[in-house]
Amino acid sequence: MRNIASRTLSLPVSDAELAADLLLPDDAIGLVVFAHGSGSSRLSPRNLQVAHYFNELGLATLLFDLLTAPEERVDRLSAEYRFDIPRLSQRLVGVLDWLAGNAELGALRIGLFGASTGAAAALIAAAQRPQAVHAVVSRGGRSDLAGAALAQVTAPTLQIVGGADPQVLRLNREASQQLHCEQQLAVVPGATHLFEEPDALEQVALLAGEWFCRHLHDGASSDS
Repeated sequence: MRNIASRTLSLPVSDAELAADLLLPDDAIGLVVFAHGSGSSRLSPRNLQVAHYFNELGLATLLFDLLTAPEERVDRLSAEYRFDIPRLSQRLVGVLDWLAGNAELGALRIGLFGASTGAAAALIAAAQRPQAVHAVVSRGGRSDLAGAALAQVTAPTLQIVGGADPQVLRLNREASQQLHCEQQLAVVPGATHLFEEPDALEQVALLAGEWFCRHLHDGASSDS
């Protein structure tokens, strides 16, 4: 087992202070920033399970709330904010800028792990900060909501979709045609949107972990 330090942070972005949890293994080979999906939070059991798997691979993880506590209360009643992709992507860009200025974390190559609407925010952020983002993984993501930003993404992008999630699979296939970066579309057979079937989330973690290790760790070695 690796020695993994855990910290709670408050991340200042342009219009809010966002609660965050950092898990930092010794000698981390990269940092994966999570952008959760519709109606979720940094405490999502699915994201936490994947994050702990990444930590054992030597990847640091940063899970943060895209919405403030008052916004989350409103969103639970009205779903007003969860599809506000400009707001979500702006805040993710703010987190990337904060990381770039952090003496301890700024040296780590960054990957983005987006779920549902968080995947659109991750792709837009990757397009806006190409020097900062070195890999993107979408889990059951609404990549289509990134719109014109898809063509501007340069980071290697992996889209993971459940085979029993036909609408999102169709949207991901359409989005892949607009991506001009290194990319892959991986289908987990029999999995639905939330990957709640036995072993489905484990397959997501394996696919995503391999993608991030290849593009964050190997890339770091070639840069040195």
